[in-house]
Amino acid sequence: MRAKAPKTAPLGDPAPIPLDEHGHAVEASLYNADLRPIHPAMRTWTSRVYLTLWVAMCMNPATWTLAASLIALGMNWVQALFTIVLANLIVLIPMLLNSHAGAKHGISFPVFARAAYGVRGANLPAVMRGLVACGWFGIQTWFGGLGLNLALGAAIGPSWSQAQPVDFGFIGTLPVTTLACYLVVLALQVAVIYKGFESLRRFQQIAAPVVVGAVLLLIVVLLFKTGGDLGPVMSQPSKLGWGSHFWLAVFPISLMANIAFWSTLSLNMPDFTRFAENQQAQRRGQAWGLPATMLVVSLMAILATSLASQHYGVTAAELWNPDELVSHFGSRIAIFVGALAIVVSSVQTNMAANLVSPALDFANALPKLITFRRGVLVSVALGTLILPWKLLASPETYVFVWLGFYGGVMGAVGGVLTSDYWLARKTELRVPELYILDGHYHFTNGWNVRAVIATAVGAFVAVGGAYSTLGPNGEKSGPFPVDGVIPLLKPLYDYNWIVAFLVAMAVYWVLAAHRRNSHHTVPFDGTPAPTLTPSA
Repeated sequence: MRAKAPKTAPLGDPAPIPLDEHGHAVEASLYNADLRPIHPAMRTWTSRVYLTLWVAMCMNPATWTLAASLIALGMNWVQALFTIVLANLIVLIPMLLNSHAGAKHGISFPVFARAAYGVRGANLPAVMRGLVACGWFGIQTWFGGLGLNLALGAAIGPSWSQAQPVDFGFIGTLPVTTLACYLVVLALQVAVIYKGFESLRRFQQIAAPVVVGAVLLLIVVLLFKTGGDLGPVMSQPSKLGWGSHFWLAVFPISLMANIAFWSTLSLNMPDFTRFAENQQAQRRGQAWGLPATMLVVSLMAILATSLASQHYGVTAAELWNPDELVSHFGSRIAIFVGALAIVVSSVQTNMAANLVSPALDFANALPKLITFRRGVLVSVALGTLILPWKLLASPETYVFVWLGFYGGVMGAVGGVLTSDYWLARKTELRVPELYILDGHYHFTNGWNVRAVIATAVGAFVAVGGAYSTLGPNGEKSGPFPVDGVIPLLKPLYDYNWIVAFLVAMAVYWVLAAHRRNSHHTVPFDGTPAPTLTPSA
């Protein structure tokens, strides 16, 4: 039976929070061992850990192809790199703002969201973010499965690589070997993440330098074979020029798509920064880790593709996919090693970026039923049920719905969190009351309606004008009307993430005016130092 908490005292005079005999918060519907704050003694991650984390997450097939998508739009490599770096510098801002809460209070994203959305309402942004992460998990696992399939094809031969497709009904028509590789990569990730965050950290500290070393070795070998000729991609001019067509037509939507790439992680970085030894550690590691690594990875992708195009005598468009590039290696041993590097790069990114977050999000929604480990299994199931191989078969759906649309929605959530934590609360939280129903963050039946309204308004303004462009033959490039769903809002869709973030932040600031009261942080002093191994 849950003990009733006393009514919340005025700000600055926090009410005592009842704890059980172990020092844990007693509201079972808001608490489990995986959601509790990290004890200061267990906050040991240094700036090097966060730098390694970002190197690991950025080295993956999806990131590798970002530059390709921009060059395919007509940019040259300089314009593509400029767009990517600027996008990551922009998304770094809300990322560091949200990361502060994790490092200061030791809390994960879904618990942090309770301060703005309410102890029940936090399930809305948490589940929204979790479902998007599940989709990304399926996509990245599919990339990893393709890499493993390529590696085994090189090792075993045609009997594996030329397996015939089988009709699996609604699942699709796939070779059994390809589907088996997907399931193996999926199981590998579950096995690693089941051992906890320290296991993930150790895996990435080993995997990140291995993948970077493999890519650098590839570039050196190709430079040697081409005699220093950097290839066609490095020399081709921009088809867009540097005039208004680039800056007004192509650049804005490309910038927003690249911001959207990491926008979801900008919300849930407290899941990782709660382990930081101090604010400087997470701030320095991320400030260097994200933009610098994205610049280096994109440059390596462009250079490797251009060199391979020159050496193998094929167009760069045929080589932007890492699997395609590796398949052109002449040696079966080289193909095997290169394909395994793709598997490792997919897995290391996927576990940190797309498995930790939804597992915690679902645990937050139903803490009495779902632990972190069970949340992992739910995330894996949902990521597979979206059938990522079908989603990737339609580039229009992938780019215009997946990247563009959800980026605007997630921007609105980020705006509300920033406005509440930094502007309204001045970074001060009553941490124990994030785990009870009758505390300061109860609002209306556990929901802060103002946060929900601000999120809805920000998202509506940002994505209400979603539109599709027309191709050379008059075909639409996506599912939306050419003039926009709401024509009046169409110009804003090109800047959807920034619009959503700023509008939601401003609306919340106005609606929450009566709550702009400074108060002191109340730490979760009663919590014993936890083990970093998730509960079963």
